[in-house]
Amino acid sequence: MHRRLALLSAVALVSGGTFLTTALPATASTAPPPAEEEAADTKAEQGDVLDYWTKSKMQNAQPLTVPAPKTGSNGQGEPGQPNTNSPWTAPPTDPQAAVSTGSQWTKGGAVVKTTGRVFFTYQGRNASCSGSAVTSTNRSVVVTAGHCVKMGGEFHTNWVFVPGYDNGNRPFGTWVATKLITTPQWNAKEDINFDIAAAVVAPQSGKRLQEVVGGQGIAFNQNRRQQMYSFGYPAASPYNGSKLIHCAGRAFDDFLLSRDHGLTCNMTGGSSGGPWFVNFNETSGSGTLNSVNSFKYNFAPNWMFGPYFGNEAQAVYNEAQNTDAT
Repeated sequence: MHRRLALLSAVALVSGGTFLTTALPATASTAPPPAEEEAADTKAEQGDVLDYWTKSKMQNAQPLTVPAPKTGSNGQGEPGQPNTNSPWTAPPTDPQAAVSTGSQWTKGGAVVKTTGRVFFTYQGRNASCSGSAVTSTNRSVVVTAGHCVKMGGEFHTNWVFVPGYDNGNRPFGTWVATKLITTPQWNAKEDINFDIAAAVVAPQSGKRLQEVVGGQGIAFNQNRRQQMYSFGYPAASPYNGSKLIHCAGRAFDDFLLSRDHGLTCNMTGGSSGGPWFVNFNETSGSGTLNSVNSFKYNFAPNWMFGPYFGNEAQAVYNEAQNTDAT
């Protein structure tokens, strides 16, 4: 029996307490190498991308109805299994148990700077997702969902990250991607269990992204069913992509078609790629990124699902943080 999935990107018709400044060395991964695509890797290209994204194009983003992704990666209709290894994490913050199904985040803190909207061109149309700046060696990494960098067989173009986006305002600038990276499983077959990606963004005015907005922690191969906080910029009704929205609660395991985490959450299209945190501190607004918003089942709109961060996610992160951002 087929159940339709809905990815959470959006399309435009016209368009923690303490930040870590140096990434901890990540342990070796047994995952196959990620898939990569050069983006705007020259100053001229970066200037063209910045000129392209007007305030109007960003504000007019509308939801995109995305075909159900393929869930099987082994040719037999079964979802792929993320590989695991020893747990690895950046230093966590103190957990704060809470429940929210999709309300505006009003408590400030690090998360309002590190979380942002992602904009790109998809099949000739302008689309939006969400993403998060994370601590990294090159201080220039944004983590998001796989379908927010590639879908339908092609990598997206005109890719930018706008941290702290607020109703059309860009308080921390617009950061242009120089490289897009995703898992080999998403690249080859759009396996929903590996809907994970990272972007390396170019410096602005001599400063790197992490120097301007900070970077959240990130962890791999962690225990499931933890208290988690999810953030994003949903753009479909009843939201409009103008504000940072969050959900919080204890994650559960998807018992249907994927091996993802699940969370009770009402966020809609446009929230894809937004961060899921464990050990999130509501006072400081910082935590440890351990998944991203990925998809919903059409028949269960109050559930959000995000991929498990195993070896494949760690390989994407390692490739991104070791890439020269300049």
